[in-house]
Amino acid sequence: MNTYKSGDVVIYGAEGVCKVVDITEKKFGNEMIQYYVLEKIGKKESLTYVPANNERSLSKLRHVLSKEEFTNVFNEEGQSLQWIDKDRDRQKAFKEIVLFGNTRELINLIKTIHLHQRELHKSGKKLHLCDERVIKDAVKIIKEEISFVFDIPKDSVHEFIVQKIEK
Repeated sequence: MNTYKSGDVVIYGAEGVCKVVDITEKKFGNEMIQYYVLEKIGKKESLTYVPANNERSLSKLRHVLSKEEFTNVFNEEGQSLQWIDKDRDRQKAFKEIVLFGNTRELINLIKTIHLHQRELHKSGKKLHLCDERVIKDAVKIIKEEISFVFDIPKDSVHEFIVQKIEK
């Protein structure tokens, strides 16, 4: 189980990049419950309280990857996924990664689609529209984290990922 301390930068589900600004206890009924208090980076007007004893809530909370960890993921050889030829099976597998995958799995998904797109381009073909949507969705999910870690504008993240893949 991960433990967090005040000052840690984390990802919390759809909230995105947050900073743990406090760890507090609040009385809920007859029970004292510990909470991680999160502040969204760049939006200090609202706080999110994550109960430290709630596994479901904690499953959405993780530390932000470091530059080194991202670089290692981008540089891992052979870490793209096996291309699935049947559209329906591929979309099911890709959807699963987009919905439940961690950053490493999302980057590998983006790598896979990008490399397939490059092969298609060589033969004058285009990527399926549904695969284009998947890559956009995957980039959207990790955009904020990569933007924060590498200090680049969010609208430059897709191109940044492509450059890292092409190296």
